[in-house]
Amino acid sequence: MASVGLAALACVSPAALALEYRAIGAEPAVLYDAPSLKATKLFVLSPGYPVEVLVDVEGWLKVRDATGELAWVETKSLSLQRTVMVRVPRAEVRQAPDETAPIAFYAEQDVLLDLIEMAGNFARVRHKDGAVGFVRVTQVWGL
Repeated sequence: MASVGLAALACVSPAALALEYRAIGAEPAVLYDAPSLKATKLFVLSPGYPVEVLVDVEGWLKVRDATGELAWVETKSLSLQRTVMVRVPRAEVRQAPDETAPIAFYAEQDVLLDLIEMAGNFARVRHKDGAVGFVRVTQVWGL
């Protein structure tokens, strides 16, 4: 039986297995324990907070946050704008996607940065003050 499951998984395209991340939209979002407004409210996430989308069911998304918590959120509460969250005490954001490039700025743990594009092992990001640079992907969550 396991070989049937593996065979089915082998038929899935790599793109279908790719992680999908989104961010909470312009307003704080309530997360629930089930896909219903009548379900138990678990917590609220701030605008821009990145989440990993796991399941999409009729206007609801099951998501994982940076702490690993799973919950349901209304699809309309999410934005297509991608963000990342700094997960190290102090991330070095460089002027180019290179370990030897000069530092553009530092970002403290839990700071949200807008994702502009990927560049190898770096992500080009924008701070809310407008500063732009490249952060190592291992220093952020949401990719």
